[in-house]
Amino acid sequence: MKAIPNIISVGRIVLSIALLKVEPLSGVFWILYIGCGLSDMADGYIARKTSNTSELGAKLDSIADFVMIVVAVIIFYPLVKPNYLILFWVLGIAAVRLLAVLIAYIKFSTFAMLHTYANKLTGLLLFIFPFGMTILPVNIIMGIVCLVATISALEEFVIQVRSKNLDLNRKSIYVPNNEGQTENLN
Repeated sequence: MKAIPNIISVGRIVLSIALLKVEPLSGVFWILYIGCGLSDMADGYIARKTSNTSELGAKLDSIADFVMIVVAVIIFYPLVKPNYLILFWVLGIAAVRLLAVLIAYIKFSTFAMLHTYANKLTGLLLFIFPFGMTILPVNIIMGIVCLVATISALEEFVIQVRSKNLDLNRKSIYVPNNEGQTENLN
């Protein structure tokens, strides 16, 4: 029972990689893609409800999220052909995220990506992006996603720079850490 959330996270990695082997936007693609999204919601929920949260589980979830994002970029980049402004914006977001991971590694000697509310919102927007392409112009959707991703990347960067302790499940710079104490980030 303890391993179920971790198995789900590993399953998301497998499903994400499988997306590279199917025709984009085909029926099989959508089944796999929705499976990835459902598994992203399920792993953490099941871990919390069964009191099986762990540092390994949080890291597996982050790795699965990262793999899913990389696969989505590989698949959707040729379909949406973003303009240079969006492309540079995405590269800037990636640079801030990589700096936050590097800072966490230097400070805490481990790979760390936080599960903040802003990061969860970014993940949700990235997940619904292909559905939104049918409703709104692609550049508008990409701008919204990039704006939220910028805010979440900067928040994670600030948390990692100022935190004295690593808390992978830190919800926000404004929300107390898991020990119930508001960390002084000034």
